[in-house]
Amino acid sequence: MYDVIIIGGGPSGASAARRAGKLGLKTLLLEKEKFPRYKPCGGGLSEHAISYLDFELPKDVIEWEVTGTKVIFRDQLIKANKDRRLSVLVSRDKFDNFLLEKAKETGIEVHTGEKALCCREMPDCIEVETRQGTYQAKFAIIAEGAQGLVKTCVRPADNKDEYGIGLVTEVPAEEREIKERLGKNLELHFGVAGGGYGWIFPHKTYYSVGIGGAVKGLPHPKESMLEFLQENGFSGEYKLHGHKIPWGGLKRKVMGSRVLLSGDAAGFVDAFSGEGLAYAIRSGQFAAEVIAGICLQGRSLKDLSRYEALCRAEFGTHLKYSLMFSRIMHRFPDRTFKIFTSSDKMLDKYLEVIDFKINYKDYLRWCLLNFKLR
Repeated sequence: MYDVIIIGGGPSGASAARRAGKLGLKTLLLEKEKFPRYKPCGGGLSEHAISYLDFELPKDVIEWEVTGTKVIFRDQLIKANKDRRLSVLVSRDKFDNFLLEKAKETGIEVHTGEKALCCREMPDCIEVETRQGTYQAKFAIIAEGAQGLVKTCVRPADNKDEYGIGLVTEVPAEEREIKERLGKNLELHFGVAGGGYGWIFPHKTYYSVGIGGAVKGLPHPKESMLEFLQENGFSGEYKLHGHKIPWGGLKRKVMGSRVLLSGDAAGFVDAFSGEGLAYAIRSGQFAAEVIAGICLQGRSLKDLSRYEALCRAEFGTHLKYSLMFSRIMHRFPDRTFKIFTSSDKMLDKYLEVIDFKINYKDYLRWCLLNFKLR
């Protein structure tokens, strides 16, 4: 009998496991793949996300530092930069493997290559079934990402109006060429995918190139992605990888009687930018802390609801208004993105949202006051 079983070894699961191990919980982490493994993602890791880690990132994990953004909407281009680092670029295979190794340092039990098939809530425990056997614990944290189905023990799978899709590939390039093209900027292209955008991110030996948007806004995702590659000077043959992106800010059930959902499995993703690593890390930590309070401090089982309260207080308002902002921008793209790219003040202020200096609610208020958006 474990105190907690964590399903998924990505950033949310690994962060939950490290916190659980440090707090003294008897912990089992189940990860379906062997690490390191490929993960389709642009690899942007904000300073806000880094601030949640209780250790330094090694230099070989950080591939690029970002201080600004270049936004393109049709024939309009605008740049904004800060005098500080806003984010770094990482390859998810290295980054995720590093987080899992940091979790292992706390003495938890980790089974990679063992896929959880289902999770059942019992009166006094939970049971997690795999092909190798069945495990029991007092609680479970499901951190399997957006595409897993184990979370359906808590709520139904998202429908097509509750998530978007992304396609990404890696384009090999010399570091000098990447510096000349992007410098310390991310490149975002709006108007190429309904409900989303295209991106070109710098890495040490390659560009991460992708598009993401609403399912309805990308009826032919592969064709749209190939067109985006060609329009931006990438004419080779590239392997495309697809993944789901849950819309953050929707009201979802994220807990059962003994099960908590964290990270993408809970839908904790910025609905406008698609960023989810900060919320994955923090929600995993919150989940472990709440469970530790019950197992080790004698708190009531009802105290499990503290998890929702903690997440809501930390980033609930931010995600709620990210969805509102996204819907406003993509409902009237010709008007809103024209305004968004008409002044460097708009983009410069938005970088404060990325840096978590202000939230989307404050940003929307600022936009209304300064540009009289309706």
